[in-house]
Amino acid sequence: MFDYAEAAVEAALAAGARYADARVMDRRHESMGARNGEVEELTQEASVGIGVRALIGSGWGFYSTADLTRSAAAQAGAQAAAIARASASVPAFDLELTPVEARQDSWANEVREDPLAVPLAEKGDLLVAATRTMKEHGADVALAAYDVWDTTKWLVSSEGHRIDQHIVECGAQMNATANGESETQRRSYPGIRGQYGTRGWELVRELDLEANAARIAEEARALLTAAACPSHDAIDLIIGSEQMALQIHESVGHAVELDRILGWEAAFAGTSWLDLGQIGRMRFGSELMNVTADATLTGALGSFGYDDEGTPAHPVDIVRDGTWVGVLSGRDSAARAGLPESGGAVRGDGYNRLPMVRMTNVGLLPGTSSLEEMIAATDDGILVDTNRSWSIDDKRLNFQFGCEIGWEIKNGRRGRMVRNPTYTGIGPRFWGSLDMLGNESEWKFWGTPNCGKGQPGQIGHTGHPSVPCRFRGVRVGVTG
Repeated sequence: MFDYAEAAVEAALAAGARYADARVMDRRHESMGARNGEVEELTQEASVGIGVRALIGSGWGFYSTADLTRSAAAQAGAQAAAIARASASVPAFDLELTPVEARQDSWANEVREDPLAVPLAEKGDLLVAATRTMKEHGADVALAAYDVWDTTKWLVSSEGHRIDQHIVECGAQMNATANGESETQRRSYPGIRGQYGTRGWELVRELDLEANAARIAEEARALLTAAACPSHDAIDLIIGSEQMALQIHESVGHAVELDRILGWEAAFAGTSWLDLGQIGRMRFGSELMNVTADATLTGALGSFGYDDEGTPAHPVDIVRDGTWVGVLSGRDSAARAGLPESGGAVRGDGYNRLPMVRMTNVGLLPGTSSLEEMIAATDDGILVDTNRSWSIDDKRLNFQFGCEIGWEIKNGRRGRMVRNPTYTGIGPRFWGSLDMLGNESEWKFWGTPNCGKGQPGQIGHTGHPSVPCRFRGVRVGVTG
C-alpha cells in the first residue's frame, strides 16, 4: 500500500506541489440491530482507496480514487496538484505548515478480542436477549445494536512520513421506550449514544447489556407517571458523567476547533464565540475546570497513534484552572494562528474525504469529590443524566439540554424521580458556576461515534472523558 501512496506523492510533486501527502485507507464496518426480541438488520460493508492532498501556493487540492493501481494513484496525485493550482489562483493569505518530525512507524491499539471474529450468532443472541428482557419488564419498544470498525491506514508525505496504523473500534447501545396516553418516555443504556471505544469486543462484554435491560425498561415505565421537573430560575444542578460528555462535546469541543475560530469552517456546528486574541487570558470556567484533548488515552474512542498529517498523538491543554489556553488544530491552522506546533487533531472519514480538524478525546480532568458527596452537599437541587435533546447556537455559546431522567435533591438526599428535565446556560457563565467535580474513580471515557462536520459530510469518532459535576445557580425547566 505504501507503493501506491508514494506514487501519488511523487506525481503531485512533479506537477508542481510544494507539499503533498497520500493516505491509503482500508475500512470494514459491521453493525447489527435488534427490535423487540428479533434481529432486524445486519450491515457489513468495506471500502478501500487512496486520498491525496497537494499544496501549491496557499491553495489545497484533494483528489481520491478507489482504483488502487500505481497509475491510478499517480493520476490522483496529479489531479490533486491541478486542483491546488486552481485554488491558488484565488488571492488568499500566505499558508504555511507548522514543522513536524518525519516518522517511519507502525501503530495499533490493544485488542483483547477481535470483534469481527466473534460469531454473528453470538452477537445476535446478545441483542435479542437484551431486547426481550426489556419487553418483559414494560418496554413497548426495545432496541439494541452494536457497531464495529476495523481500519488500516498507510500515510506517506513529501517530508518523509511513512506510517501505518491499525485501529479497531466497537461498542453497543440499547434503549427502552414506554408509551403513555399523552407522551412517551425512553431510557437508554449506557447512554443516548451507547458506549464506544478504541478497543475490542471485551468492551461490549463489560457493558453487560442484559443485566441492565430490566432496570432501564422499568425506569422508562416509571417516568410516565413521574412528576414533571419543576422550574427554577436558579438552582444547584448535578449532572451525571454521560450527560457531561455531551455538554463538553457541544459547548467546549466544537468551540475550540481552530478552523471554526478562524472562520474556515461553519457547517453543522457553526463557528465559535472564541477570539484568538484572548487565548491564555480569557476565563472559560471556574478554577476547577481543566480540559485536555488527549489522543493517547488507552481505549478511548478518540485515540490513535498519529493523525492524518503524521503528527504524533499528544495531550493538548484546552482549559487550565478555568483559563482558556489551547485549541484543536492541524498544521496549517496552527501556523495561521501563530502556534508553534499542530495539535495533532486532523482526521478524515474515509479515503475519499479531505482530512480536517476533529475532536480527539476532549474531556474534563477529574477532581476530588464524588457523586454521593455532591448530593450530600446539596440542600435544594436537581440531578440529571442521559441526554434526550439539545439545542445550541451557531457560536457554541447559548445552549439548552433536555435529559431522559432527573431526581430532586432535598437536604442532601436523592428524592423523587422527575421527568423531562431541561437546563439552560451561557458557556462561560455556566462553566464558571462549576463548584464540585467527580474524582478519578468516577472518570469515564465516553465515546461519541457520530459527530458530524464538513461538506461533504463527515462522521467523526470522538471521546469525552468526564465525571459527575455540580453547578450553582442554573436555570432549570421552562421559566417565564
